[in-house]
Amino acid sequence: MEQQRILIVDFGGQFVQLIARRVREAKVYCEIVPYERAEEEVRKTPPDGIILSGGPNSVYLPDAPRLPASFFDTGIPILGLCYGAQLMAQILGGSVSTPDRGENGRTPLMPGPRGAQPGAVYPGHLMHGIAVDSCWMTHMDFIDDIPEGFTITAHTGTCPAAVMENPAKKLYAVQFHPEVSHTPFGKDLFENFLFEICGCKPDWILSDFALEQMQAIKAKVGDRKVLCALSGGVDSSVAAILTQKAVGDNLRCIFVDHGLMRKNEGDQVMDVYTRQFDLKVKRVDAQARFLAKLAGVVDPERKRKIIGEEFIRVFEEEAGKLFLECGTFDFLLQGTIYPDVVESGTSTSATIKSHHNVGGLPEDVEFELLEPLRMLFKDEVRQVGQALGMPEEIVRRQPFPGPGLAIRCLGEVREDKLCILREADWIFREELARAGLDREIWQYFAVLTDLRTVGVTGDFRTYDYVIALRAITSTDGMTADWARIPYPVLEEASKRIVNEVSGVGRVVYDITSKPPATVEWE
Repeated sequence: MEQQRILIVDFGGQFVQLIARRVREAKVYCEIVPYERAEEEVRKTPPDGIILSGGPNSVYLPDAPRLPASFFDTGIPILGLCYGAQLMAQILGGSVSTPDRGENGRTPLMPGPRGAQPGAVYPGHLMHGIAVDSCWMTHMDFIDDIPEGFTITAHTGTCPAAVMENPAKKLYAVQFHPEVSHTPFGKDLFENFLFEICGCKPDWILSDFALEQMQAIKAKVGDRKVLCALSGGVDSSVAAILTQKAVGDNLRCIFVDHGLMRKNEGDQVMDVYTRQFDLKVKRVDAQARFLAKLAGVVDPERKRKIIGEEFIRVFEEEAGKLFLECGTFDFLLQGTIYPDVVESGTSTSATIKSHHNVGGLPEDVEFELLEPLRMLFKDEVRQVGQALGMPEEIVRRQPFPGPGLAIRCLGEVREDKLCILREADWIFREELARAGLDREIWQYFAVLTDLRTVGVTGDFRTYDYVIALRAITSTDGMTADWARIPYPVLEEASKRIVNEVSGVGRVVYDITSKPPATVEWE
């Protein structure tokens, strides 16, 4: 039986990945495509339904993203959100206007058109059975005249056609964002569209996905060899275990330990790789190389670039040795996940150019990419890891940036500063786990600032570093709030860090949300 599929057309909206997550949470498979490719995708493999995302443009602009009128005449159910709704209205003969002021934030959503008899639930198919509530608006333009054949099923104080539908043509549009958590009934709206209108069934199961991927990898690779660069993170680890179950010892991995990981992390992941899963992994201790390259560097973007480039150099050198030992590798395994695909796209092959004439890979070695997780979001990757029997400490690992502690160590990165940061971070994580908060908080870590402050220890004046603790709560990572950790927990963490970590004289707690701040400090 062919897999059901929803196609999400991306018009540049900031929440497009959230739309996909909501569809996946309903256990329906979906894919995101840029609007330029939407017609081709529908023609090539007709989906069971289409969702048009929001976007930053106005439909009035001459270079605004467009779709042909024929796109709305295929008989495939279509749901337009925000810009997608306005585009649908304009193309089909309605009109879109710009009011004196837009609508932003939580907005009461009233049933029916203006002047309709108030009710407890919304009329129509899309909002069927949903009790009257508020929604989350972020728009300047609005639909002021609906196309022929449509009816209005909800409005707001500013927007006369907040929801419109044409059931005969299976066309539906809303001017708010059901994908964000601030719209309380968003889940119900999506389920109405997916199950009642598109006729989908909630049968996309990640354990089935893992089995299908193993079979696909086995068929594709056969008896050829696969090379993988392991970072110790969730994505590359799950990709490696999944592939190893398919091809066995034909997978060889290189774990480049740049010395910028958290306390005991390198040893922990190696134990999982080798003892629990018998992966063929070569660990490369490259800390001295990375620290030498980072000496004197304080700019965070330069840090990132240096670490990325050096990682490739080390990987190439070690891969070159494996080539001499094992022969040619035909595939390069990567832990690419769906946000990477959506934001940048990937091709079916990759060319790695050697940075060194001696000890590196032959010039222009071409691998075929193997990306078994490329259609999954991070939380889905974790679920696949669990289905594969991977331990909780790996699949539930805190998000960790590629450059590692280098961007949590403000200013120059030195070994003595990394030691301070590792110990402070370890204590903070230990105290949160002891308080039972480690599963409740989305992300938490310590930052070693480049500030020193005066203190007093016994009869002596001190001048030591400031540690900043960061902990956030979030449902999707798009926005985040600072975690309200109980004062006694913060007090114990602070007391232990100052007393147990040499070189720290003060601890502060970051209470800034995202936005305006980012999660990481650098």
